[in-house]
Amino acid sequence: MKKISQIGNKVLLHPMMSFLIMTGIVIILSGILDAFGASITYNSINTRTGNFESTLITVESLFSLSGMKYIFSNTVSNFVGFAPLSMLLISLIGIGIANKSGFLDTCFFLFTKKLPKTIVTFIFAFACIFFGITGDLVFVVFIPLAALLYKYGKRNPLVGIVTAFAAMSFGFGTNIVFSAADSEMVNMTMNAASMITKNYVIGTKSYLFVMIFAMIIEAVIVTYVSEIFTVPQIGKYEVDEEEIIVDKEKLTKREKRGLIIAGVGAFIYLLFFIWNIIPHAPLGGALLDYSQARYIDKLFGVDSFFNHGFVFVIIFFFVLCGLLYGLGAKTITNHRDFCNALSESLDGIGKVIVLLLCSSIFISLLKYTNIGSLVTALFANLVDKLNLSGIALILLLFIISIITTWILPSTVNRWQILSGTVVPAFMNAGITPEFTQLIFTAGSSIMYGLTPTMAYFVIYIAFLEKYDKNGIGIVKGTRYLLPYSIFMLVMWIVLIMFWYFTGLPMGIESSPII
Repeated sequence: MKKISQIGNKVLLHPMMSFLIMTGIVIILSGILDAFGASITYNSINTRTGNFESTLITVESLFSLSGMKYIFSNTVSNFVGFAPLSMLLISLIGIGIANKSGFLDTCFFLFTKKLPKTIVTFIFAFACIFFGITGDLVFVVFIPLAALLYKYGKRNPLVGIVTAFAAMSFGFGTNIVFSAADSEMVNMTMNAASMITKNYVIGTKSYLFVMIFAMIIEAVIVTYVSEIFTVPQIGKYEVDEEEIIVDKEKLTKREKRGLIIAGVGAFIYLLFFIWNIIPHAPLGGALLDYSQARYIDKLFGVDSFFNHGFVFVIIFFFVLCGLLYGLGAKTITNHRDFCNALSESLDGIGKVIVLLLCSSIFISLLKYTNIGSLVTALFANLVDKLNLSGIALILLLFIISIITTWILPSTVNRWQILSGTVVPAFMNAGITPEFTQLIFTAGSSIMYGLTPTMAYFVIYIAFLEKYDKNGIGIVKGTRYLLPYSIFMLVMWIVLIMFWYFTGLPMGIESSPII
């Protein structure tokens, strides 16, 4: 068995090498496209003036002197500014002390001791989807938590990592209320719709019904696929001697005391921040940006105090809970215990950091070339030229959204290119702008978890590598996710067709048909 494992490891392509190979392909491809003069013009809406503008996209070659200068001049700065790097390091510090103190072990014990495994999976999957409203932070918090939840629940941490990432990525965009990205996209949609109907308005509750329905079904799908497909595929977890977790039937007095103290501290902490994100609350609401109209923009807008410190707010919550629990349970007895716990979670993550470096190089260079934007603009012009209607038009946008997500995962950037052409085309076909954006978002979610161009895909791969002793490459990691994507694809096609043919309201004062 050992020899077979060693042979498998030699054949398996390391994720670092995969990112470097893809980087080489991007460099060569950009040179080829530039040599052929690849460019395209598309119609977009100027968000300030509300008028149509022709925008030219050309490929920036990396296979040139200027391209090589960009690579050598910006690799370090791109890595330092790579969002997953800083967010992961900070989250590991917070989650690390919560874990080291025993706080997470105690919480997960209470959560899993009486609930069936399937129910635990469903609740956790639903939480991953629901908290997608917080944006990218959900990936760097829930993936480490998923590994620990399954580990303390005497299950394979790899299953937890796959389950969490599948729920977050394939449930991407399924938000009961607008996220910051949703709000940006709705503004683009309304601007594009105003070219047909002046001052077109989309409400913040326009997707309420369909999103509640989709969120529940997605959690069920993630649970089903995880238990039926992922668990048998991954198998049992090989536990090292230092990882062995002692079985316990009930909490000790110290653990109960620590949990009570941490609970009181957490309640006071959360109460303070909740009070400060309530608009115009007496002596509160200080963390909002009141220059914005929508609440989500007040909360997560560019100039919002809450948005600037949101990562620290969440991570300090774990630090506080871990510290208070440790003091109460006597697992932290002095300042050295606290300081050691803060740094211990960062031990042995050198491979993760190098993997993040390789991913940042690949993603930044791909973005620099404009290849993703060019492909998306090409499809935008295709929608305009084909002049389709009805189901054919719906399926075309759905397929375009899936394809373009792989090479340009940012929904905001793609919708900025597509909306100026797609929204008027759908309105002329009798389909509302709200439904048009829903189709685009649904298609994006199908591919979002399968593309290595998505910045947080590398976090998923890094944690699979951390908990799998034989190593997991990008291909194998993606293979775990395929069943989820297929089930979500079927679900969204059924839901889209159901709402289109019935014409039922998608939310408050919104419908799929004009």
